[in-house]
Amino acid sequence: MKERQPAAAAMNDRKTSVKTGTAKMKRNIFILSFILPTLLLYLVFTVYPLFKGIYLSLFDWSGGSETYNFIGLGNFKDLLHDDIILKTIRNDYILVIGKVIGFMLLSMFLALALTRFNMKGSSFYRIIFFLPNVLSVVVVGVLWRYVYNPNLGFLNSFISLFTEKKFDFAWLGDKWSIFALLPPAIWAGVGFTIILLVAGILSIPSSLYESADIDGASQWHQFWQITLPLSWEQIQTSVLWIVMTTLNGSFVIVTIMTFEGGVDNATQVMGSYLYLNAFKFGKFSYASAIGVLILVLSLITTATLQRLMKKETIELT
Repeated sequence: MKERQPAAAAMNDRKTSVKTGTAKMKRNIFILSFILPTLLLYLVFTVYPLFKGIYLSLFDWSGGSETYNFIGLGNFKDLLHDDIILKTIRNDYILVIGKVIGFMLLSMFLALALTRFNMKGSSFYRIIFFLPNVLSVVVVGVLWRYVYNPNLGFLNSFISLFTEKKFDFAWLGDKWSIFALLPPAIWAGVGFTIILLVAGILSIPSSLYESADIDGASQWHQFWQITLPLSWEQIQTSVLWIVMTTLNGSFVIVTIMTFEGGVDNATQVMGSYLYLNAFKFGKFSYASAIGVLILVLSLITTATLQRLMKKETIELT
């Protein structure tokens, strides 16, 4: 009897382990059934085009033929001697810096107004501020082209009310017209960062503000010592989102508002220049090299920002 009891216990343990293993397998299969379709789409539409673009950048290919002439780093050497590419990089970073400053100042002010200052109808205003995000970039570009129209545009008509002569400045036809793209870009996307910052501020315990009020801290002091440090993760996310979407997606609004980069490529960005080289000039390999440049600059910029903002987090806390 003593020998049978251990044998029965071992048998029960074996059955339990088999059941546990079967349950884990079913759980893993259930999880994989959700992950695999998304992973497959990511590989097909993101990873494969990425490596295909890097591969094409090493060849001379016009897009219409089946012959690929290997030229190594020839396309990248041409980039170094391309004056337009330097202008596009400058324009991209003008948009990046301008959008980061504009987005964060405006979104932080409005987020504080909706939370800390108890603005009436805050739920309604959140919807209003987020509404431009729902609009297509094409719609935004066409709308703001009418705003900037030299003869019939709202902006010139409004300024003309305060001048003796009719104001007919060509906002999108000047060498500084890259700065005219900042207001529509900020207006179209600021709602997203407002929602992020509102969520971050609302997650801060109200007891911290109550204690600060008791200690006699001003609203400005509370902002620097409580609101800013404890919503820093949302600020980081917002900044990185602005940078990535600007470096990778500005070509749409540039193309809609200024067609092929404006006067003397005044508004040309890397994305729009890539599009022109590929679909107008038929230089697909050179366009792929520009795409690789965008990838490298995006990685360097985001990595640098993450490092700098991580240091700022340590200083704030």
